[in-house]
Formats: sequence, C-alpha cells, structure tokens
Amino acid sequence: MFFRKKLLKATAIFLLPLLILSALSFSALADDTVPISEADTTAVTDLALECKSAVLMEASTGKILYEQNADEALPPASVTKVMTLLLVMEAIEQGKIKFDDIVTTSERAASMGGSQIFLEVGEQMCVEDMVKSVVIASANDAACALAEHIAGSETAFVKAMNERAQELGMKNTSFENTNGLDDTASNHLTSARDIAIMSRELIKHEKILQYSSIWMDTVRNGLFGLTNTNRLVRFYRGCTGLKTGSTSKAGFCVSATAERDGVSLICVIMGAETGDKRNAIAASLLDWGFANYGVYTYTPEELNPLRLKGGTADRIGIEAESFSCVTEKGKASNIEHRVELPEFVSAPIKKGDKVGEIVFSCNGQEIGRASIKAVSDANKIGYFELWCRMLSKFLLK
Repeated sequence: MFFRKKLLKATAIFLLPLLILSALSFSALADDTVPISEADTTAVTDLALECKSAVLMEASTGKILYEQNADEALPPASVTKVMTLLLVMEAIEQGKIKFDDIVTTSERAASMGGSQIFLEVGEQMCVEDMVKSVVIASANDAACALAEHIAGSETAFVKAMNERAQELGMKNTSFENTNGLDDTASNHLTSARDIAIMSRELIKHEKILQYSSIWMDTVRNGLFGLTNTNRLVRFYRGCTGLKTGSTSKAGFCVSATAERDGVSLICVIMGAETGDKRNAIAASLLDWGFANYGVYTYTPEELNPLRLKGGTADRIGIEAESFSCVTEKGKASNIEHRVELPEFVSAPIKKGDKVGEIVFSCNGQEIGRASIKAVSDANKIGYFELWCRMLSKFLLK
C-alpha cells in the first residue's frame, strides 16, 4: 500500500507540469489588453486675430490650444531658420560637428543679403558663434555657412531640411533655402502648425533656449554686437525665444516661446501687417493661453510586483509611465486615476511589455492613459525545470 501511494504521487508529479503548462498557455490567450484611443484635442475658440494664421501649442504635450487657418502654406521668412537650427543641433548631438569646430565662410555664404553678421569670404568662426548669430541676430550668412559645413552644400542641406520636415509630419512645408529669403523662391512655404511642430522639436535642445533668451551679445571676440530680433524676449514676461521673420511676401512672422508657472507655450503668428502688430498679437495669444490653461503632471507611484504564471520566477517587477496633460485652469485638482492590472500575467514577458494601464479622468470623463510595463524579462519555465521544482518539493516533505 505504501509503495502504491508513492507511485501515485510520483505519477502526479510527472503529469502535473504538463497540465499547468497547458493551462498557462490558454490563460495567456485571454490576457490581451485593450488598445488606447486618443482623445480629440482640437481647439474651438475663435479669437479672430489680425494675422493670416496662428497656432498656440503647449510644448510638453504638443496639444494645440488655439488655431486660426493653421494649415495654409505661407512664406515663413526667417522663421525658416527653426529647421536650419534643428538640423545643426541634431548634427552636434550626433557628433557630426562640435561647437568649437571652425567654419570657413564660402563665397556663397558671404553673398547672402538681409540680416547678417557680414561674414567675409574665407573668414573663420566657430560653430557656437555662428549658431548664436543665427538665433539672436537671424544671420543669413551664418545660416548658409553652417549648412555648407554640415552637408557640403546648401542644396544638400535643404534636401535634408525637407526630409526632416516629412519625418516630423509637417504636411504643408516645402523649403528652398536655409534662411527664408523669398525674393527668388517660388515654393518656399510652411504653415503655422508645421512651424509649431518644428519649434517644439528644436526647443528640446536646451542650448537653443539659452541663446534665444539673450537680449544682447557679441561675436568676433566682442568686436561685433548681436541684438535679438525678438523684442518679446525683453518686453514679455517669461519669453524664452524663439525666432522672428519678415519679408514683403511673408509679412511679419514669429515663433515665440514662453514659460510661466511650469507651463511652456509655443505661439506662431504668420502674416501680420507690422512688427508691432505681430508682437502685440503674440503677446495677447500667450496671455490667453497662460490665463486659461495649466499642465497636470503625474509622477509614477511605486507598484507591487505582479504575479507571474509559468515563469522561472513567481513575480515580475512593473512600473508606470509618466503622464501629463493640458487642463483648463482650476481643473487639475479634479483629476483622478485608477490602476488597471490583471491578477497575473503569463510568461514569457519581455522588458517593456505592456501589462496594464493607469486611467486618468476629470469629472468622470476619461482624459488619458499611461501604460504599465514590465521592468525585466521573464522567461517561460520549461517542462524539465517545472518537473524538477515539483520533485524537490515532494522529496522535502
């Protein structure tokens, strides 16, 4: 009788792993997560601004707070240099060039008209001083020289500008040069929405805002003065940049960035009648944004490890993504969140796999979700490992 009981237990130990693995495979099929849908973020307020087009974007989320004729392709004048500077900063980030590299001015770069620092053919200047000259003084000659230094020619650089625009989803943009001079350009166009998109990408490079918030500076060892073309930097509280532009075709344009109380805004104005009107419109739109909107930011809380079935371990560590959203002023305190997690997940799991969500709502209406992901790999336990584990437990009894 004793031998028969031992035999039955041994048989159970042998067969039980197969039954457990089969059950785990079935449960894995039932644990599919529900896809997240994006909420509509279209602004509907009509402020009737006196310009051809305008956009107000919250920078951290990219949400459009206000738009007026936002997708019409228009000449952008020197606001073009937002893309020029973006490619320069990305080249620095990628190690293709360095701030202390020396750039030699070509005949073409020296021939640029409009805003300039009057580079002479063969004159040499470091990348950092040329970047400052483009950001602060909107120097067309420095923009061309940087483009040639990076891509070999302005033509090749402009091709890269258009390719980067496509990558960013700028649907109404066509660049023909690096600086926005449009006296001979027939199709050098972009839209207010596209300018906001590339401006948001540019200000991810903190060095740019360091330069664009400067009112006055110098290059050539202090011998040549730079004064910011963006008067908002001096006269609008919280303004940090970014780029102005004006030609007879484009009118007066600006991509203005500003920050107050942790809220960062990008204001794009195109086709204003005068520089003063452009600045006044931008200031009023920024005021409207700061007065009506704030940003709610969720700091992920620590989550207990999740039970793991069919894995080499019993549990797996998990963590939530951060979350932020734009809210109307005064409503941030009404935002609530709930954690949605299954009782268990089934191996195998890869690091970064989504295992649950945090759902955010305001006054009962869902406003967004943040994924909860595995922090490490979890391998599926094999039959032999499972059999050995159960045998060891049996022998220890």
